[in-house]
Amino acid sequence: MFFSEAGARPRTWEASPSEHRKWVEVFKACDEDNKGYLSREDFKVAVVMLFGYKPSKIEVDSLMSSINPSTSGILLEGFLNIVRKKKEAQLYRNEIRHIFTAFDVHYRGFLTLEDFKKAFRQVAPKLPERTILEVFRCVRGSVDLLPLQLLALSDFFIFPNQGSRSRLRWSRQL
Repeated sequence: MFFSEAGARPRTWEASPSEHRKWVEVFKACDEDNKGYLSREDFKVAVVMLFGYKPSKIEVDSLMSSINPSTSGILLEGFLNIVRKKKEAQLYRNEIRHIFTAFDVHYRGFLTLEDFKKAFRQVAPKLPERTILEVFRCVRGSVDLLPLQLLALSDFFIFPNQGSRSRLRWSRQL
């Protein structure tokens, strides 16, 4: 999944000098014939080297259409920007996964309303229960609280992108 698909709103993140050097080295290694840019195939190899997966045709098409049409590929600066954004999205998703795992104390892969309440009582003991219920409803995307309603990890990935007023209201109370 590429950063545009991740739905992430990552924090700004800067690569360490050694990581930045690694990205430049990968760019140079994948730039066959020292053209000064990465072709579609070169870019796919670079992504495999840095992230361990081959990007889909759709991902590559999306990126290639977003770069300067007068160039035949992705220049170093554009490549570094793409890699930085991809890394930010990856770190953001890992952070969300970590939070969910911390809440999922029974290792079931989902959270009940009781699990959710218990987790919030531990991290924000002064937060009113009404607010916790509102957050659960927002994350779940449902107004009704049914007794067996569950939250999955995918709900946690979707929630930050909903942009609801409710989310803004409860986040100020944390």
